Order: sequence, then C-alpha cells, then structure tokens
Amino acid sequence: MIKGIKICGISDLDTLNYILNHRYPAKFIGFITNYKKSKRYVNFDVLKKLLSIKKNKTKFVSVLVNPNNKILEKIKNLKFDYYQLYNVSPKRTKIIKRKYKIKIITALTIRNQKDVNIFKNYTKISDIILFDGKGYERSIGFDHKLLNSVPNSINKMIAGDIKIADIPKFKNVDCYIDLSGGLENKEGYKDCKKINKLLNLTKLK
Repeated sequence: MIKGIKICGISDLDTLNYILNHRYPAKFIGFITNYKKSKRYVNFDVLKKLLSIKKNKTKFVSVLVNPNNKILEKIKNLKFDYYQLYNVSPKRTKIIKRKYKIKIITALTIRNQKDVNIFKNYTKISDIILFDGKGYERSIGFDHKLLNSVPNSINKMIAGDIKIADIPKFKNVDCYIDLSGGLENKEGYKDCKKINKLLNLTKLK
C-alpha cells in the first residue's frame, strides 16, 4: 500500500497553494534548495516566501545535493521538516541531523544492485531512504525490481521518472512515491490538472 505522495520541484506559490488545499494533499512537498543545474531550483528569497505559507499537515522537504555548511546555515531557520540529502556520507548525515535537529531523507541514486545495497549504511541514521534514478536535474528511471531485496521494515520512498500511469504498479508496495517530471507540462512547469489526477487517484489523507 502506498503510504503517501511526495511532489518534488515546486517553485511557485499558486501550485503550492493548490497542493496544500487539495482534498487529498500530498504528504511531502520538495523544494530544490541548492542544485542550480535543475530547472526546478528555487532561490533563497523565493524559498522564504514559499515556506512562510501555512502548510497544514504536509511536510516540507529541502532537497540538497552535497550541501556545504554555508547553505545549511542559511536555511536553518526556514520551516523545513526534512532535509533530503544526495551525495552525503553516513558520517556527515549524522552530523547534519544532530546539529540542525532535522529529520533526514537519504537519497540514493540507483543503477544496479550495488547502488541499492548502500541503504544498509544509513538505516540507523535516516528517517526515510529514497531510491531515485541517476538523473538529478533530469528524470531518469531505474528497474524498481532491484528494490525487492530491501526489507519491508525500511521506511522507503521511490522516485525515478515515475508517471501517474505507473501508480497502480505500486499499490501493493509499502512505500512513499515521489513524482516530479511526471507532473509537468511540455514547457516543464507543474500541471495542476496532472497533480489533481494523481492526488485523486491515491486519495491519501
């Protein structure tokens, strides 16, 4: 059973409000905080405005790729519930979690079984393990069957070029689902019609 939906790459107030006020709002919303190569990157001033909104029960996630101390200090007072960390060692992840008193989503980029097995290094540190494709700013998928070896006891999230049409495939999988590119129009902007279809399909409160 899908445990919840994360919509990643939100960068404007209208879309954010739409998700938060939906009958079935997403459980998580992700904001690209320091990865400027991404078209979904949000600069600090815009980020402050977005995060000042009343978020109700939805959790706000700062998506960070190998963040340095400067960006971590800059965002520490923003109302994030989780830091989603790419390319951060277990040791540094533990330091970040303790210093900023924040929940952690460790994001692993997957190409093969060896990549999947890295999760074992984070099980005692991270609150959620995210298994993603190798694309970073691009939506790239991977063979989700590689995750069959991950125990159900692991609190996991799955990403990697997932489309709305793929959702039924996860109905018996105990995980969170993370979508971004699959919710965008041809111009690369989030499409509220697609978001509405996704949230009504999953109907998670």
